[in-house]
Amino acid sequence: MPLVTTKEMFRKAYEGGYAIGAFNVNNMEMIQGIVEAGKEENAPLILQVSSGARKYANPRYLKKLVEAAVEDSGLPICLHLDHGDTYELCVSAIEDGFTSVMIDASHHTFAENIKITSQVVKYAHDRGVVVEAELGRLAGIEDDVNVSDANACYTDPSQVEEFVSKTGVDSLAIAIGTSHGAFKFKGDAKLRFDILEEVAKRLPKFPIVLHGASSVLPEYVQIIQANGGSMPGAKGVPEEMLRKAASMAVCKINIDSDLRMAFTAAVRKHFNENPAHFDPRQYLSPAREMIKQCVKHKLVNVLGCNGKA
Repeated sequence: MPLVTTKEMFRKAYEGGYAIGAFNVNNMEMIQGIVEAGKEENAPLILQVSSGARKYANPRYLKKLVEAAVEDSGLPICLHLDHGDTYELCVSAIEDGFTSVMIDASHHTFAENIKITSQVVKYAHDRGVVVEAELGRLAGIEDDVNVSDANACYTDPSQVEEFVSKTGVDSLAIAIGTSHGAFKFKGDAKLRFDILEEVAKRLPKFPIVLHGASSVLPEYVQIIQANGGSMPGAKGVPEEMLRKAASMAVCKINIDSDLRMAFTAAVRKHFNENPAHFDPRQYLSPAREMIKQCVKHKLVNVLGCNGKA
């Protein structure tokens, strides 16, 4: 089976009231852990690569690893560019064989966002690639994305119909209160489900995406801090809120920070318990296993896409 786009995934997810997990990948062990979880739970997967991951690992290496994962698992897997901030970056990813790209022109004016997104959509659709765009801006820091609270803004539902009709985009990331990174909330977590509901009314059966949706699982924070790390005040999106969103119009939920924390928790714990170890296979194996268990939990308890491959 070759790499697939998200079109069929999202159609089934919308109709079934679940979401597809979009998991950020940087190396072989992360890909293996995610795909092993997907294989055991028979779940479709989106493996996404940020611009930072492209710089770190080289997109050709990552694409070959993902192709190997498809061959090994037989799962429907989409390879997606996360937060492509320029037309040129999206074109590069498409030429590298990605089957889905995100053009994030949300830092531009509404009119400029439409213009840039339309250019990417034209280039992508001519080559059978699907496009995600963003309307509204999420706060937080993740790789090359760095948006202060002052510059963050909720999505305006009154703009979504015009944006989608003028761009021809395939899915839309909206801002309803999630944020990037591991420190999402200072007080109680709050998501604007009223905005999501209004967007869904204006765009019936159209796939919506949530970025910044890691839950910053407390068990990983505890392991990290118990083994020399420091993450005071780390707080994510409660999983019950994400499950509610997945039962509505949200068809894709991005998960990055939880994977980083699972990986780091396993490595820190291993080094603390085995100070004499220096073989990377010794500490990367438990990290891969922790990724796998994290993703299995997400597939079943948060996304609801287990058994949907």
